Amino acid sequence: MSDTSFFDQLSPELRDAHEVLAAGTAQILPADGLAERLVTAAKQHRPLRVKLGIDPSGAELTLGHAVVLRKLRQFQDFGHTAVLVVGGFTGQVGDPSGKSSTRAAQSAEQVVANAQGYFDQLMRILDADRTEVVNNADWLSSMTVAEMLGYTRQMTIAQLLERDDFSKRFAANIPITLSEFFYPMLQGIDSVEIRADVELGGTDQTFNNLVGRVLQRSRGQDPQAVVTVPLLVGTDGVEKMGKSLNNYIAIDEPAAEQFGKVMSIPDSAVTTYATLCTQLHPRDVQAISTEIAAGGKRANEAKRAVARAIVALYHGDSAAEFAEQKFNAIFRDGAVQADAPDFAWNLAGIVHLPALLTAAQLADSASAARRLIDAGAVRVDGAAVPARQYDQSGQDLRDRVLAAGKRKAVRVVSAPAE
Repeated sequence: MSDTSFFDQLSPELRDAHEVLAAGTAQILPADGLAERLVTAAKQHRPLRVKLGIDPSGAELTLGHAVVLRKLRQFQDFGHTAVLVVGGFTGQVGDPSGKSSTRAAQSAEQVVANAQGYFDQLMRILDADRTEVVNNADWLSSMTVAEMLGYTRQMTIAQLLERDDFSKRFAANIPITLSEFFYPMLQGIDSVEIRADVELGGTDQTFNNLVGRVLQRSRGQDPQAVVTVPLLVGTDGVEKMGKSLNNYIAIDEPAAEQFGKVMSIPDSAVTTYATLCTQLHPRDVQAISTEIAAGGKRANEAKRAVARAIVALYHGDSAAEFAEQKFNAIFRDGAVQADAPDFAWNLAGIVHLPALLTAAQLADSASAARRLIDAGAVRVDGAAVPARQYDQSGQDLRDRVLAAGKRKAVRVVSAPAE
């Protein structure tokens, strides 16, 4: 069949589903693979089995982690089944994807223990009624050497060395263990065992996911479509979202904190967040993109719509509305942040504000604190500190809210006498 034949077979309902499921993806392989799987599943009157391998690190999930989970939830919302593959066996090997050195393996006990706290966060995004959870140790740990060798005949060392991270390490004479070469094959065997129709992953998983197609075909199965999603930039709008850069938004952060962080992202990142972090239809995302391009008040309202949509996903509509009201009170209406955390400081005599701001982590350094003061960005109970007024009476600061910039604030309290 031609590349367009499966697209031609999409009914209006399936065409809408394809539009939503393809939106925001980095790549679909083959190009008509998702359309083919949708058409075939509809003819067979069954849901698609959509695979996602998960690494239960036990870490707090961020909106960056949630990008692929949100895409998986979209499949569920169209009636399909999510199959989460926990790496009870492969976690002991260590996925080398994107790594410049051998990744430390986990014990089976570690993998299972980490998974326990992980699922509470996953199920804030996924539909538990349409989710299957499997452990690849159930089939990989009992596989015989002969069975494993049967799969190895479907792959060559030359193919493995085509993978970017392997080729770079090989060229640099950095060791690659045989177990790492096995990892893509083990992940592909997972697709055979669960009879996956679609496999989701980040762009760093493309090679591994394509191996699944090869192994499925060798076992007489229809090969899965591969759908990859891009990496999400952090609140700085530049670097990949990550805790080490402190540019992340966690899915279990308080609603007001989430709303404020989304409002802090640059306008250039708003459409990306609307696409990758919300349930907005692609046509609504396009409308938001148009408003952002218009700038001014229209761009601000579009950003607010995205912030509300994200907060509502994790906290509900009422919480999103309240978070916006709180944001308005603090940043638009000039109200004092009533729930600012206490910060104890010696308030006897004169207090040097740059030192206090730095200690309270409201500024990165004393020089940065002085710049904030001179820019009028430092406030005490809502009143801006005059430029170059670096020293303040401790009594005038006691039990007052000290704020720097748009979102950082503490309530200054007197440190206990030593």
